[in-house]
Amino acid sequence: MVSFRLGYLWAILEPSAHLLILLGIFGYIMHRTMPDISFPVFLLNGLIPFFIFSSISNRSVGAIEANQGLFNYRPVKPIDTIIARALLETLIYVAVYILLMLIVWMAGEYFEITNFLQLVLTWSLLIILSCGVGLIFMVVGKTFPEMQKVLPILLKPLYFISCIMFPLHSIPKQYWSYLLWNPLVHVVELSREAVMPGYISEGVSLNYLAMFTLVTLFIGLALYRTREEAMLTS
Repeated sequence: MVSFRLGYLWAILEPSAHLLILLGIFGYIMHRTMPDISFPVFLLNGLIPFFIFSSISNRSVGAIEANQGLFNYRPVKPIDTIIARALLETLIYVAVYILLMLIVWMAGEYFEITNFLQLVLTWSLLIILSCGVGLIFMVVGKTFPEMQKVLPILLKPLYFISCIMFPLHSIPKQYWSYLLWNPLVHVVELSREAVMPGYISEGVSLNYLAMFTLVTLFIGLALYRTREEAMLTS
């Protein structure tokens, strides 16, 4: 019970700490370059989606070992643990998002949800994408145990190349073609566009995000289907 409570507390403290640190480092600069944009709201709509993706993906790596006892019950499959984890992490981080957005609003920061449907669609695709990556990580981690420590490390650079700390339009356009391969850039920029009136999100596409998500999920499900029995018996 204590560990669960600490987990919930950490879900609030981690993005809050990142928010405060980034505000301290970039707050003055961003206020000068984007005077009409709330930087705390800008950051929250980058940080929370990233933490949802990172948490679901990383926790999927060792999902089979962590839930081994559940598989004694025939109806429970490894994929069920990823779905359950995704639902739990989503509920936690959506609650954290609402809480922190309310806090910055009470602190005088302005935002307006101008496109709620876009926000819901974007985050729904984010969750499905995270499950797809989680399935891939689970299969690879179980097939090659030495990769269980490597896979989470591979996600670390995404923190710096997913437009969490800077807007896409601040990057020279000749580099956009590289950044826009990253689906998290689309998630972050579309989320900001939905809650920040006047925010420029040129170059991102909900269609691209949907296609990338479906391909990733298909690969994850295909790998899972071919390795399900082997993962349970190994």
